[in-house]
Amino acid sequence: MKKQFQILVINPGSTSTKIGVFKNETETFNHSISHSVRELDAFSKMTDQYGYRSEIIQKTLLENGFALDSFDAVVGRGGLLKPIPGGTYHINQKMLDDLTEAKRGEHASNLGAMIANSLGNIANAPSFIVDPVVVDEMEPEARISGMPEIERRSIFHALNQRAVARKACQEIGKGYEDANLIVAHLGGGISIGCHSKGRVIDVNNAFNGDGPFSPERAGGLPTGQLAELCFSGKYTLPNIKSKLVGKGGLVAYLGSNNSLEIQKRIEKGDEEASLVYRAMGYQISKEIGACAAVLKGQVDAIIVSGGLSNDDMLMQQIRNHVRWISQIFIYPGEKEMEALADGALRILKGEEEVKIY
Repeated sequence: MKKQFQILVINPGSTSTKIGVFKNETETFNHSISHSVRELDAFSKMTDQYGYRSEIIQKTLLENGFALDSFDAVVGRGGLLKPIPGGTYHINQKMLDDLTEAKRGEHASNLGAMIANSLGNIANAPSFIVDPVVVDEMEPEARISGMPEIERRSIFHALNQRAVARKACQEIGKGYEDANLIVAHLGGGISIGCHSKGRVIDVNNAFNGDGPFSPERAGGLPTGQLAELCFSGKYTLPNIKSKLVGKGGLVAYLGSNNSLEIQKRIEKGDEEASLVYRAMGYQISKEIGACAAVLKGQVDAIIVSGGLSNDDMLMQQIRNHVRWISQIFIYPGEKEMEALADGALRILKGEEEVKIY
């Protein structure tokens, strides 16, 4: 009988903390803890919240029959660390110091390692993070932007991309480290990565860089026209930044980031909504095609995930454009909790070596 490992998973958001309990690959408990703005306003920095959130998690677990010493590992969502290769990392003091200093930005995900470390110490269990957004395995050629002052950066949905890539590899009967894959995560932001033999060798910057426009982000833009806009005198730097991230993409054209709402508008004959939505699918397909060129046409599978992959109309459009490249797998939604648990489980089973930050 195989050993059953019990793993606690922690995924902090801006106003909530998701927790899950897994017995090996099976989730046995999940809960989302909401935090009021009033409670969070008491903390001057995001990372100051970790003690407050840790206490609430402990209370929630005890109320639901889980003692902390019953866990074999605690795993948290990774934050804005320095660029690192993908994998499962043991949480150490260097990592905690970097997250506390927040040189690379304040974000709720920075709390993941801090809370996991705190609860892991109480449980006398190892604590980990898995594939944070800063995973960087890009080839040197992929970093060159065309302007020496600007280097292309790897910031993407690494956790979910790797999780669905491994899932597709199981379906095609090939190891992740032996496969060439194109993975498209389609959510509020869009990232499309070239996975070659276990490494993401090229990927668009999903936060504020290149690639397709998304429900909330402008994506890659004609740089000359963008420069003229910046110096037109009509906008401040914060205005421009908000147009790039948050108020770009579908929001800018259609006033909504809700794909279901936009689909209803299309069904009622809204031609502008139809054109803009098709344009987003067109740009996604172009980026997938670019990844096929990076992989020299040797593509074992194309994988699509994220919230937008629930839209059959968009998925059919993408299929029509790219199915000549390879077989396509669609895994709607996000698999973050499962991916975190699986990353810890591979270490506990000895299938993978833990990495040190």
